[in-house]
Amino acid sequence: MIKLPPLSLYIHIPWCVQKCPYCDFNSHGIKTKNIDADGYSPDQELIPADEYVTCLIEDLKADLKFSQGRKISSIFIGGGTPSILQPKNIKDIIEGVKALIPLMPNCEITLEANPGTVDQEKFKGFLDAGVNRLSIGIQSFNEQHLQTLGRIHSNTQAQKAVEAAFSAGFKKVNVDLMFGLPNQTISQALDDLKQAIALKPTHLSWYQLTIEPHTMFYSRPPKLPDSDYIWDIEVEGKAFLKEHGYNQYEVSAYSLGEVNQCEHNLHYWQFHDYLGIGCGAAGKITNLNGIIRTMKTKHPAGYLKGNYISSVTKVEKEHYLFEYFLNRFRLFTPVNKQDFVDFTGLDVQTAELALAKHIKNGNIISTENTWELTATGHNFLNSILEDLIPEN
Repeated sequence: MIKLPPLSLYIHIPWCVQKCPYCDFNSHGIKTKNIDADGYSPDQELIPADEYVTCLIEDLKADLKFSQGRKISSIFIGGGTPSILQPKNIKDIIEGVKALIPLMPNCEITLEANPGTVDQEKFKGFLDAGVNRLSIGIQSFNEQHLQTLGRIHSNTQAQKAVEAAFSAGFKKVNVDLMFGLPNQTISQALDDLKQAIALKPTHLSWYQLTIEPHTMFYSRPPKLPDSDYIWDIEVEGKAFLKEHGYNQYEVSAYSLGEVNQCEHNLHYWQFHDYLGIGCGAAGKITNLNGIIRTMKTKHPAGYLKGNYISSVTKVEKEHYLFEYFLNRFRLFTPVNKQDFVDFTGLDVQTAELALAKHIKNGNIISTENTWELTATGHNFLNSILEDLIPEN
């Protein structure tokens, strides 16, 4: 029988200043009237913030039945660009959530923020609102690459944003960076990392740019480095980060010690449950009948009319094993076999048979209590996962 895993909450804010050409997230650019030397200052009247916050809370009320008595272990407010909202809006969201469902002690509450939409005063407002972790979307410190990526900020604004976050009182700050950018050299990729760690963030998300369908880059693909060159960037970048104390604990996540790992994303990767509220937010819920996935209405126009739920889909049991390892093998810690049993309801032997080929060839080490990817296994993770996809 499947056991109930811990429960987290994802909250989606769909608006951003402008849509980036690589972005396939559910985001909607707004037209700004006020642009000054310090960056973009979106007019708040262009965003129905108060109305949207009300809808978020109503959306959560409808999902409370899925909590099944569990407290919220972590909250992630993502987008879009959540920092486009005012601290009052974020405070109303957090207080609204707390009024409906209890939070675990020391619950991690992360807010995504983009340079060009924040300053120290605004960060202080977010901190006072209850946010205790920031994830700042910088992507690159290189001016040319920032322009290519359609980012609204400059190198200087990026640095100031991180500095302002710490000055405002935040203790946990993540910096988002990408590599494998159009015409990017190894030296440029490493320079991004050097500039990032000089700001001493507690966490780095460093991931490869991919061209996704339904994006501007997909319709007009830029010239990217070839796969061998991207591999070289990744190898040198990982070595550099390790040398400077940033330990890789997930495919694209690095932290200064275990205490600074992103708890919310750990819940995803450990196949825990999560409620998703807001435009296009996804949820994963375990119940006595198995596992379901929820999807909320994507477009703000429909969502603001109270049409919150888009679909509820039952995950077929034959997909449990693949979905579990799709998430869990992203982490660099051994997989506890009992966790697999608890969160899928499947037995260990089922997994042993599915993983047998890769255990035999040395990609996976199987012990009495754990499975663990070897270094080679991590390098060939996609191939391993492809072998786990159900045939039907």
